[in-house]
Amino acid sequence: MFKALVVRKAEDGAVSQAVEELDDAALPDGDVTVKVDYSTLNYKDGLCMHGKGGLVRVYPHVPGVDFSGVVEQSSDPRYQPGDRVVLTGWRVGEVRWGGYATRARVKADWLVKLPDAISTRQAMAIGTAGLTSMLAVIALEKAGLSPEKGEVVVTGAAGGVGSVAVAILAGLGYSVAAVTGRPETEAYLRELGASAIIPRAELAEANSKPLESERFAAGVDAVGGDMLMRVLKQMKYDGSVAAIGLAANAAVPSFTVIPFLLRGVNLLGIDSVMRPYGQRVEAWSRLATDLPMERLDAMVSEHGLSEMPALGAAILKGGVKGRVVVNPLL
Repeated sequence: MFKALVVRKAEDGAVSQAVEELDDAALPDGDVTVKVDYSTLNYKDGLCMHGKGGLVRVYPHVPGVDFSGVVEQSSDPRYQPGDRVVLTGWRVGEVRWGGYATRARVKADWLVKLPDAISTRQAMAIGTAGLTSMLAVIALEKAGLSPEKGEVVVTGAAGGVGSVAVAILAGLGYSVAAVTGRPETEAYLRELGASAIIPRAELAEANSKPLESERFAAGVDAVGGDMLMRVLKQMKYDGSVAAIGLAANAAVPSFTVIPFLLRGVNLLGIDSVMRPYGQRVEAWSRLATDLPMERLDAMVSEHGLSEMPALGAAILKGGVKGRVVVNPLL
């Protein structure tokens, strides 16, 4: 038997969530069975728990798009009982049962062994959000970014992805400008290493100018919409922006190609769901060395499965700060 947060959909379309005890036979097919130590809360989890976004097609469903834990059984020679592993992406928690449970069964190809320096709890304090942030930093570096190039802007900085991005960049010696619409998070962001705080209102509104004054060497954008366009317009020559989210809008109504044509700005799309295995290993190795764990601890709160529906509703409204770690035993 194992415990899980189960989402069910009634004939009238109403979606409900409850913590249930399930038989092991209910687990999906897979190569590796993992005792889940921790999961975490992502925007997609909020959608899946509340039947939004069309992500879940089959009910009943167990959400949780990432998890960490210890291998219990494996038919794949790459993993042995006792191995500490992490899973992010591959649409686990969306079309496959996920990590909001004490046990999970998945394909071996979806797992990565954890570096020795990262505990299973820290792995979920990092989670998909942190992996995405690290992939963004790696992409920006490959596009030519280095600390001496200048200030890096992070939008949605108080959220899960933004918080880790601020901590990684600051730890690597970058000057970080954190954009937030919540003034009460300024002290928190400065603790993570932000050197400047930009009120969201300064960048949230569309601007008819094709270009604005050059300010940023690079950007990590978790917001999308007009804010992404404003950031692109303020890039220095040959600067790059890593697009990692759409908290405000998937569309960019004020879009113009002028920053790309006149300043050589690059827009880098960051996907973590289907990222190849080797790149995942590289990112987790970098997280082990480049993410200051003391700053990671400052952004984490721990909660149980029964609290996830309410927190899932809150994250959809932008009301969650930092990283929420899910302990399925609570």
